[in-house]
Amino acid sequence: QVQLVESGGGLVQAGGSLRLSCAASGRTSNIVSVGWFRQAPGKEREFVAQIMRSVGITYYADFVKGRFTISRDNAKNTVYLQMNSLNVEDTAIYSCAVNYRWEHRPRAGDFRSWGQGTQVTVSS
Repeated sequence: QVQLVESGGGLVQAGGSLRLSCAASGRTSNIVSVGWFRQAPGKEREFVAQIMRSVGITYYADFVKGRFTISRDNAKNTVYLQMNSLNVEDTAIYSCAVNYRWEHRPRAGDFRSWGQGTQVTVSS
């Protein structure tokens, strides 16, 4: 089993930045990718970004390209999501999860061991 704990959320003004962390513990050796997802009130969970744990290949949702950067530190079993140029539409609960394969079209249902999430609120 893998346990994930997200941190780094908070309240930020539009145009600001936040860095989220996703720390993994437990049986992490078989993890292939880690993904970030978000869910805004009244909306479905949506994919944000994913990273391949071994070689660092990344893939982003179109709406975050150029603004968000996903990275990993395997020595710390931690994946980061650097979020810049935040806007009000980015307000959501951000959660991370793991996958035991690489998905070219990642969906929430492909991922496991969800963390509890961290709230990101962007004010205008």
